[in-house]
Amino acid sequence: MLTAKNKSEPEPLRSMPASAKASEIASASLPDTLAALRVSPETGLTHGEVDTRRKEHGFNEVAEEKGHPVLKFLGKFWGLSAWMLELIMLLSLVLRNYADLAIVGALLVVNAVLGYAQERRAAGVMETLRRRLQVSARVLRDASWQVVPARELVPGDIVRVRPGDIIPADVKLLSGTSSVDQSALTGESKDVDKVPGEVLSSGSIVRRGEGNGVVLLTGAKTYFGRTTQLVQSARPELHIEAVISKLVRWLFVIVGALLSVVIVMSLIRGAPLLEMIPLMLVLLMSAVPVALPVMFTVSMAIGSAELAKRGVLVTRLSASEDAATMDVLCVDKTGTITMNQLAVSGVIPLKHATEADVLFAGALASEEANQDPIDLAFLAAAKERHIFDNSPKAATVSFTPFKAENRRTEAVLEQDGRRFRVMKGAVQTVAQACGLLPPAIEELEARLSESASKGYRTLAVARGPETGVVELVGLVTLYDPPRPDAKSLIAALRDLGVPVKMLTGDALAVARQIAQGVGLPNIRRVADLKAASALAGNETVDLLTGLDGFAEVFPEDKYIVVQHLQAAGHVTGMTGDGVNDAPALRQAEVGIAVSTATDVAKSAASVVLTEPGLRNIVALVEQGRTIYQHVLTWIINKISRTILKSAFVAIAFIVTGQFVVSAFAMLLLVFVLDFATIALATDRVRPSKKPETWAIGGFVAVSIVLGVAMVAETLFFLWIGWSRFGLATDSNALNTFSFLTLLSFSVFTSASLRERRRFWATLPSKTFAAGLIAGALTGTILTRVGLPGLLPMSWSQTLAIFAYAMVSCLVVNDAVKVEMLKRLVPTAVA
Repeated sequence: MLTAKNKSEPEPLRSMPASAKASEIASASLPDTLAALRVSPETGLTHGEVDTRRKEHGFNEVAEEKGHPVLKFLGKFWGLSAWMLELIMLLSLVLRNYADLAIVGALLVVNAVLGYAQERRAAGVMETLRRRLQVSARVLRDASWQVVPARELVPGDIVRVRPGDIIPADVKLLSGTSSVDQSALTGESKDVDKVPGEVLSSGSIVRRGEGNGVVLLTGAKTYFGRTTQLVQSARPELHIEAVISKLVRWLFVIVGALLSVVIVMSLIRGAPLLEMIPLMLVLLMSAVPVALPVMFTVSMAIGSAELAKRGVLVTRLSASEDAATMDVLCVDKTGTITMNQLAVSGVIPLKHATEADVLFAGALASEEANQDPIDLAFLAAAKERHIFDNSPKAATVSFTPFKAENRRTEAVLEQDGRRFRVMKGAVQTVAQACGLLPPAIEELEARLSESASKGYRTLAVARGPETGVVELVGLVTLYDPPRPDAKSLIAALRDLGVPVKMLTGDALAVARQIAQGVGLPNIRRVADLKAASALAGNETVDLLTGLDGFAEVFPEDKYIVVQHLQAAGHVTGMTGDGVNDAPALRQAEVGIAVSTATDVAKSAASVVLTEPGLRNIVALVEQGRTIYQHVLTWIINKISRTILKSAFVAIAFIVTGQFVVSAFAMLLLVFVLDFATIALATDRVRPSKKPETWAIGGFVAVSIVLGVAMVAETLFFLWIGWSRFGLATDSNALNTFSFLTLLSFSVFTSASLRERRRFWATLPSKTFAAGLIAGALTGTILTRVGLPGLLPMSWSQTLAIFAYAMVSCLVVNDAVKVEMLKRLVPTAVA
């Protein structure tokens, strides 16, 4: 045990700076590590020491950030769209329009419920990570071995690890050797051999071997815990939410400007301001996008259902829309570009042996039941080349699996009454078993240096009599091959305007070897990005332009790369399969977990591929761009119709001094039209060949011009109807005329704006056409059932209104639309 007077020994754990503890203890010798942690490997910690350390370090878990669900739900009643609905409710209450109050209140609640439910979809991320830590551990305390929940471990605990165990904390191995699977953490498929003095990272899995270790770090301080905290802090910007907020502001400005003009004119005329409250209510009802959340949800849900048929599960509805605007895709190499399983890449026979002899011996030294990746690679290669078809059957007498101590597998077999021995394993180990001298072994390893630099793993294969010295028959190189569809996927995405960036923890030479095979030639070290980013300072520079990816990447680096791309203005996608990918998957607008991903990666992602391969990402992009077209069409429709309804009502009030549409009639219009156009989610569209963008200034300009044109056309028709239809003397007829005029113009405008070219270029879907027809019929029928303020008009007058609207919208305005789009958004009509 250390004392304060012994200056040559390390200081106790408590006195070391927090930032230095982990690195200094991890790199210290075993005696120094045990001394710094103040623990004996023979007795472990006492219960008193455990309690003291738990008070200092807390439980071995990651604290979950929680918000009260009621407060989260109430937050949905705060925001521009909610404020507009709440203001309408207040005005309805002042005017004692209790029916309007109830209907708008119901809409407000429905929108809040939809938004809250959407947020709850991502709630499983932290729970999955926490469950991963909720395992048991064998721990030595008070000189007695016992099993305790892993969350109760503290730094200094002596633990026992065995095959199949999930390492419960960052542990330094004290005795024994182990081979551990770190693929869920590092993303790499090779098992890693660990010897005393090396650290076993929390979350890795023991495959072979066992031993004792001492806990270094617990909870959020471990590698696994830091990953969990990154997932907690990862928050992508949802672009559709920003668009909706901007749309509401536009509509509010339009209504505010018109209302200001009306108030000024009324003051000039000497009219009481209280008379403006009903007009304010009408204008607000014309502008509020009551159906937008529903239309957005329906559109996403229909798109998600279509994607599910293709093996793509969307867990956050907005992800499919974000896929439309995604302009860069980061992919993790292992399990995404590659198969995440070893395969034989080359066979080097020695002396008089052939490739078949080498694979025959290597396959016989393998055991399929063990499901060892290396054994499976040899067996698959032998089966693919029909090695066993031309050889007499060999019966296994004994099989010795891989052990960290001898680093090889070995088998004794009997064939035609004769027994022989085969082995495969590390080159140096097998060479020594063959009796090769050190100079010969060094020469052999030198031949493998080039393969090793490219990431190939080389094993030696030997064969000989049952007893005695075996003979080296050859070498076999293994690697993790690219997926068959990786190169075509990358090319297809590039054609869609989505360049791919590969991120991997492999060394640069290994990364370049794989990347070049799939069409990604320009790979750099992630350290180069960090250095360039440091030089750039606070200046936003896209440092990934022209690069195809990075090597030597840690989990935090993937997260930083995604953030860097987002800061440079990119809408970023990220694919992955391991725990190490979870933070970047959560941060990216489009996080894509492949079919073999861990539960943590799937929970953090917004899209999960349910079938092997990545081909369905192309379907995701195309479906996302289809959804984008639907939402954009709805927005253009809403802006033009809002200008039409609000400007028509306001200008008509100024000119005639009358409310040409009641608040109740306007509410009917909003319901009939907005909810009828929800069917846009089913309409036929042409997905773009380039990433979409929500910089839709050109489309907004077109919708404003069309809105102004419709105002002029409807006011002109009102002037005609003022005398021809007797509107000057009958306020109910005036209300009905205005209601039908606004209804018919809105219906035919929707038919025009669904297509960027002339409206007849493509046929609408049956559902959308039925929705428009149903909306027009419903609105017309409502004028004939005796509702308050709506007087039935003759069928000839009703048909005249619809005929005038059809000619105005589908002939005049449709031509204006096409010409303006050619000038402002030429790609839309290409």
